[in-house]
Amino acid sequence: MLALFLGLVGLSVGSFLNVVIDRVPAGRSLFSPPSHCEGCGRRVSPRDLVPVLSYLLLGGKCRFCRAPISWRLPLVELLTGGLFAFLAWRLGGGLELISALVYVLLFIPIFFIDLETGFIPDVIVFPGMALVLGLALLDERGVSALAGGAVGFGLFLTIYFLARGGMGQGDVKLAGLVGLINGWPMVLLGVLLAMLSGGLVGIIFLAAGLKGKKDPIPFGPFLVGGSFVALLWGQNLLDFYLKLFP
Repeated sequence: MLALFLGLVGLSVGSFLNVVIDRVPAGRSLFSPPSHCEGCGRRVSPRDLVPVLSYLLLGGKCRFCRAPISWRLPLVELLTGGLFAFLAWRLGGGLELISALVYVLLFIPIFFIDLETGFIPDVIVFPGMALVLGLALLDERGVSALAGGAVGFGLFLTIYFLARGGMGQGDVKLAGLVGLINGWPMVLLGVLLAMLSGGLVGIIFLAAGLKGKKDPIPFGPFLVGGSFVALLWGQNLLDFYLKLFP
C-alpha cells in the first residue's frame, strides 16, 4: 500500500519536476506564470494537467493549437512515480526511505537539465548538499558523507584542472553532491560506474558517427546513474567483485 501510495504521489511530483527542468535553466519562477502552452500561450486547464493520462488523451498535443507536447513530460512523471514506488517497496518506511526520495528529487532534474542543456544548476546542487548532509547527520552518517563529498569533489577538481576544459565546473560540484550521498567508500564505486558507463556510451556514439571526437557529452547523467546504482546495489556489487577476485 505504501508503494502504491508513493507511486501515485510520485506521478504528481514528477509533474512539478518538469516545471523545474523547464524553468530553472532559464532563471524563471517556478510558480509564475501558471502552466501554459509554449506554442499559443494559452493557460493549461486543470483537466489537462493530470500526470501521464492528460498527455495520452490529448495525443501529445496542445488542446488549442495542436502544438506537440514534449515526450519528456510523461517520461519524467512515470520515472518519478516508478522510482517512488520502487524505493517504498525496497526500503519500507523510515529515514532511509525519506533520504532516498530526496535523492530522487535532486537527481531527476539534474539528469534532464544537463542532458538537454549541458548545464548543472548551482541552485539545485548547493541546497541539495545542505539537505543531504542534514539527512546524513540525522542518520549518524555525517563523517562518511563528509569524507565521500570531499573525495568526490577533490577527485573531479583534479580532473578538471588536468583536462583543461574537458570537464565542466558543474560536474565537479555534482561530484561533491553524489559523494555526500554515497559516502565513503561507496563514492568510489559510484564514480567508477559513471566513468565506465560514460566511456562506453562515448565509444558507441563515436563508432555510430553520432558524435565527433571534440563534441561534448554531458557527464552529469552518468554521475547521477552511477551514484544511484551504488546507493541501492553497491554492497552487492562489491561482494560479487570480491568473490570473483578474492
